[in-house]
Amino acid sequence: MTMTLQEKLTGAWTLVSFVGKSLDGSPDVYPMGDSPQGLILYTPDGYMSAQIMLPDRDGKTEMFTEAGGNYLAYSGRYYTDERRQILQHHMFVSLYPDWLGQTQQRTVLFEDDLLKLSSPTPLRLNGKEIIPCLTWKRAEPRDA
Repeated sequence: MTMTLQEKLTGAWTLVSFVGKSLDGSPDVYPMGDSPQGLILYTPDGYMSAQIMLPDRDGKTEMFTEAGGNYLAYSGRYYTDERRQILQHHMFVSLYPDWLGQTQQRTVLFEDDLLKLSSPTPLRLNGKEIIPCLTWKRAEPRDA
């Protein structure tokens, strides 16, 4: 029996890479450095949560504003389109206030034990158009 997209997504995933593919032919960008840390969770009842950060962040409270620029977090409901293999994240809460209420689409590709998510539309980062591509690996079970 073939699993649905939602069934394949359900669980915890750890971030392997976060690359911004440049549309102008210039070198790719790494918004959270070359060794980002992250966790994305998909629940069976349709909720998700994503946390991504630059490693080796300063732990001082007064550095919150700067640290916030090195952290991405949002949660909400998610929806799947089996035919197109598209995933939608609806932002119920977000570190970035302008993301609240947004729905962002992700193209989904499973390769071996990896989950690859990318945006079907370019985003602007530091004046440059990129396609964000995130690769996730299924997290080890807690009792492993």
